[in-house]
Amino acid sequence: MTAPPSDPADLLVIGDRIYSSWSLRGWLLWAAFGRTVPVRLAPLFTPEFSPALDDLGVATTVPAARIGGAPVWDSVAIAETLAERWPDMWPTDPAMRAAARSLVAEMHAGFQPLRRDCPMNLRHRFEGRALSDAVRADLARIEALWNWAFALGSAPGPDPDQGWLFGAYSIADAFFAPVAARIAGFALPVGAQAQAYVARHLAHPPFRRWRAMGLADAVIQDRYEFEAPTPWPGPAPRPAKPVTGAAPENEACPFSGRRVDAASLAEIDGSIFGFCNPWCRDKAVADPDAWPEVTALLHR
Repeated sequence: MTAPPSDPADLLVIGDRIYSSWSLRGWLLWAAFGRTVPVRLAPLFTPEFSPALDDLGVATTVPAARIGGAPVWDSVAIAETLAERWPDMWPTDPAMRAAARSLVAEMHAGFQPLRRDCPMNLRHRFEGRALSDAVRADLARIEALWNWAFALGSAPGPDPDQGWLFGAYSIADAFFAPVAARIAGFALPVGAQAQAYVARHLAHPPFRRWRAMGLADAVIQDRYEFEAPTPWPGPAPRPAKPVTGAAPENEACPFSGRRVDAASLAEIDGSIFGFCNPWCRDKAVADPDAWPEVTALLHR
């Protein structure tokens, strides 16, 4: 079963998961710290986008949130408001905390060429993209920032709770997660230490769950699709596919606890499991190992 929201008054409004880098940052501010939040979708470039924000003050962009009942928009404002509640989102060391805030501020305000030329797309990898000098300068600056942070904290290593920019995962890592996705998604040239940090993001369970939900959403924005796609470079998912006409091993959906829908079945690693609706099935099929609820079924 999914854990209850961290605060029943909280709400997060996001855009399309596959493409909306700022929405990913906003969601990770809860999910990467083991906390949950109800989510409302605001589909990008559709008439439904603006109405999804109507009850959030004067917000016009995503992510937007209601935190403790108060409307908050812009990812930095969301991060700082949540950090007032949960100070562990920033490094505890004052020098590293100041450095992390500096990196977040520069990420929030900068790197326009990288954002423009290499928009986030979590569905595919696109190889061979010609890079402008401005994008190469952005990548050099990003590596310099990351290497400086690693020197203050700890370089990427095998410990799953360490090896982030300042040792333990912090708001700074949430802000650079979509940058890691861009580097991976366009095979951008960075050094070995940066590549290890990118791989850490791609293997990070909350990141994998976000991507799996995006694949289940099945939204296609043609403006962010490019020629010559190749497979996504993250961890290879366990074999899984939707099926029909089979008998599931479980009676209740592992996500909702509701009764299994006979039309929402999946074969995962050779076993048949049921879900309460097609979306629950599809997010499990997209990456079974991203979901503790699904791996618990596999290992029972």
